[in-house]
Amino acid sequence: MRRIAILVLLATLAGSVGAGNEAKRPRILGVSHMALFVSNLQKSRWFYEDFLGFAEPYTLKRDDGSVRIAFIKINEDQYVELFTDPARQDGQLSHIAFYTDSAEGMRAYLASRGVKVPEKITKGKIGNLNFNVTDPDGHTVEIVQYEPDSWTRANKGKYLPDTRISTQLYHIGVTIGALDPATKFYGGILGFQEFWRGSATGKVLSWVNMRVPDGQDYLEFMLYANAPDPARRGDMNHICLTVPDVQKAVATLKARPAAANYTRPIDIHVGVNGKRQANLFDPDGTRIELMEPNTVDGKPMPPSTAPPPK
Repeated sequence: MRRIAILVLLATLAGSVGAGNEAKRPRILGVSHMALFVSNLQKSRWFYEDFLGFAEPYTLKRDDGSVRIAFIKINEDQYVELFTDPARQDGQLSHIAFYTDSAEGMRAYLASRGVKVPEKITKGKIGNLNFNVTDPDGHTVEIVQYEPDSWTRANKGKYLPDTRISTQLYHIGVTIGALDPATKFYGGILGFQEFWRGSATGKVLSWVNMRVPDGQDYLEFMLYANAPDPARRGDMNHICLTVPDVQKAVATLKARPAAANYTRPIDIHVGVNGKRQANLFDPDGTRIELMEPNTVDGKPMPPSTAPPPK
């Protein structure tokens, strides 16, 4: 009996140690950035800086001195990265990024959940810890930990002009072909929480909104049945900026000298989600959505019960 009791005790202790060693997910605090391929940096700077009013705190250059990446600052934690490399298979989208309080902890956690991760964390050229994984739809997802000595934090309080049309990157949207694998990855593994889903037709699901587990930013699944062509991808892979009043924001943009070079119509409308919004498009066709944070009547819009695309 004593031998059996000892074996039971050892098994219990082993189980406790194993449970204590399980990798736990660090916090995912928000959207860090969306990175886009641009065909003409000068035109893109006009759009994001002169027209939308954001500032460019720094760039990364190639050996020949040409700019490879220009960083457009939305706020202290959020950026749009403009890559001058040739676009790849996903239209103008290079990658999306979320920031955490522990990149190494996230690497270990994802590895424990069967996600392919690099063997170690590296520090990027601007000084932040980061690594990449791939989601079920082939999108590159960067995990970032902002470091105190990075260029990001060295520019705290700087490059935040009053001309910014928005101070918050509200959400990013990416194309999703199959809902279940994406939900298992972003929801089941990364811990994102679904809070709304909508349909453009009422017959098939169009969007699923997934909020980061430890913040207010969210990822919007842009669902499709047939792979969208490159022009359509620019509409689906998009950036949403929150503004308190869309009509005032559009009026502000139209009054700027840079607006003379923006020739597309700007339609203000109420979306299926009940929020007033307006769509802009950068020189390469990527959609920049301006959206108010609340519904027009102050009441939440019920989620769609339509089935996902097949």
